[in-house]
Amino acid sequence: MTSLTAYRAQWFGNVRGDLLAGLVVALALIPEAIAFSIIAGVDPKIGLYASFSIAVVTAIAGGRPGMISAATAATAVLMVTLVRDHGLQYLLAATVLAGILQIGMGMFKLGNLMRFVSRSVMTGFVNALAILIFLAQIPELTGVPLLTYVLVAAGLGIIYLFPMLTKAIPSPLVCIVVLTVLSIALGFDVRTVGDMGELPSTLPVFLIPDIPINLDTLMIILPYSAAVAVVGLLESLMTAQIVDDLTDTPSDKNQECIGQGLANTATGFIGGMAGCAMIGQSIINVKSGGRGRLSCFAAGVFLLFMIVVLGDLVARIPMAALVAIMIMVSIGTFSWSSILNLRTHPRSSSIVMLATVVTVVYTHNLAIGVLVGVLLSGIFFAWKIAQLFAVRSEISEDGRHRTYVIEGQLFFASADDFMAAFNFKEVLETVTIDVSRAHIWDISSVAALDMAVLKFRREGATVEIVGLNEASETIVDKLAVHDKPGAIDKLMAH
Repeated sequence: MTSLTAYRAQWFGNVRGDLLAGLVVALALIPEAIAFSIIAGVDPKIGLYASFSIAVVTAIAGGRPGMISAATAATAVLMVTLVRDHGLQYLLAATVLAGILQIGMGMFKLGNLMRFVSRSVMTGFVNALAILIFLAQIPELTGVPLLTYVLVAAGLGIIYLFPMLTKAIPSPLVCIVVLTVLSIALGFDVRTVGDMGELPSTLPVFLIPDIPINLDTLMIILPYSAAVAVVGLLESLMTAQIVDDLTDTPSDKNQECIGQGLANTATGFIGGMAGCAMIGQSIINVKSGGRGRLSCFAAGVFLLFMIVVLGDLVARIPMAALVAIMIMVSIGTFSWSSILNLRTHPRSSSIVMLATVVTVVYTHNLAIGVLVGVLLSGIFFAWKIAQLFAVRSEISEDGRHRTYVIEGQLFFASADDFMAAFNFKEVLETVTIDVSRAHIWDISSVAALDMAVLKFRREGATVEIVGLNEASETIVDKLAVHDKPGAIDKLMAH
């Protein structure tokens, strides 16, 4: 739990940097929010209101200062069929329910599951997002006047060269201002923000989704809400980890789950669609000097102010300026060192990273890509641990007593090697299984131990197990059947 002093510092420890970065982020949020609304099949104001609401609420209640949350493509694509088949009101209800589910996940501390996401999966996730961000700019760069390319090139020049003069003003903001002034003053005929859709001219109002409240409605929205809740938290927690690394500051993952849930719940009640953290905007924020909660809060407030009060001016911003910023983000997001590391990192780590990238880019689904990466990481880890397992044996001088010494981790992946190490046909009077250098982990390993003991007894040998550590003894006492009546029948039953 964050102390009041620390919470205040997260708000007011970097006021100037947070306000300027929030302004840059707000400008970049406008076309994206409109585009995500179009993806979901709803009016642009649904995404714009959502971006305002989610940014403001997560700034207050989230667990990662400096991270930007708003309407996103990752959650928008999940709602397409819901909007098409049932309409906007069901989308708003699903948004509220998704928020409630996320609050529950945060209260049950599911944010701690992030510890099972390996560094290779994180790198793959980041690289895939960088590729997706760049690919999303392609429609703005195809079939357009030559002047658009000139403006994008000029924008990139400003973004990368202006910091050599001063870092007091974020270069992406300078890029937007300069290109907009030039475009208006010289009357450039290029695509603008206004061409993306009509900007709303009124403030959002509180509303209750107009749907029948019954079990049928719940069954309709629950699958969509669950998917949005999971994907939203996955992207948010991964982005939080990246911002942690960029700023060298920690975040509260479970608080972030609750903050995202509160944001989506509130958003549904003002006519907005569900969203989550945005890695591209978060990186823009950090690179523009944003570090505290004020940056995300300012982004939401500036966004609403600009679309409602300055809508006519914002609509004239050339898309080329925003494309240049997003290209900068994609270049800065991609982990270029990961390409060089392919030759030096363990092969399994490289496979996990590449599999995550390919799956995310192919499916455009972050959850599937990360799930594939986590599963591969688990399989490779289990395989490595299983390779550390060994069994050696010694026989007494009279040839009637053999001692098997088990070393390593005995679990499902090493259980077959454990059984293969015994010679059950050898004629012995006594057998000792020494597990003082091993650890027994699961039901598979206990079953293997049962089987070994019973097979030796079937051949007429007396079996003794020695050296169980406390944890192994606990699981063996609880699950093993070799010393219980009817042991053979119980074991064969499985």
